[in-house]
Amino acid sequence: MTDLESPMGLMFEEIDSQPSALGEITLRRRRIPALGDRDIFEVKLGDEFLMSSMFVDAEVALADLGIERAAGESLDVVVGGLGLGYTAEAALRHDRVNELLVVDALDTVINWHEQEKVPLGKLLNADPRCRYVLGSFFDFAVSNEGFDPQSPGRQFDAILLDIDHSPRALLNESNASFYTAESLGKMARFLKECGVFAMWSNDPPDEPFMDTLRELFVEVEARVVSFYNPFQNRESTNTVYLATRSGS
Repeated sequence: MTDLESPMGLMFEEIDSQPSALGEITLRRRRIPALGDRDIFEVKLGDEFLMSSMFVDAEVALADLGIERAAGESLDVVVGGLGLGYTAEAALRHDRVNELLVVDALDTVINWHEQEKVPLGKLLNADPRCRYVLGSFFDFAVSNEGFDPQSPGRQFDAILLDIDHSPRALLNESNASFYTAESLGKMARFLKECGVFAMWSNDPPDEPFMDTLRELFVEVEARVVSFYNPFQNRESTNTVYLATRSGS
């Protein structure tokens, strides 16, 4: 019997914890009686919280806004960062999505989904449009081969990124070079004409980063996504950046 099953338990269960190149990564589940009788899944990297199933509005908005902006009826999409799967699941709700590649650098995170230790694993596994790709999104973005090991150089209708907390708050300092015009320009090679780059951020809109996007893309904007935070009893906000590759 786990703590979650025991009436005298702590309403907490550590499902898995594995070492990674970035530090110990942990998946856990808990319940907060005041917030209702539902499981809350959380991922931690070392002592830092990466994500929670309580706050997924902006992850869903990342997929919805990016795909809604993309043109065409048969879209090939990349999601950078699997996490708990909410961006991927939201993308698959769109009938226009033909294939979804979900890139993650941590085999542990992919294994959680393949082994269905997280709630959305079963849904993602059952959808033939979804394929997991193990590797660094940032390395793929600046490579000559791109994001699909089965089809080097392949271009996509949308690339959706949710890895770092923001262009300034990084999980790994080595990621900083991605947020430059040079690296973003290399990534843009893997977008079709009029393809969309969209990115989640925990911080308010960053004007210098938007200026960098404007050097490379058209129709650049930052959408602020609001959601209720029960821990703080107030509205919180995230940001979704949207940028379109030129059609000429």
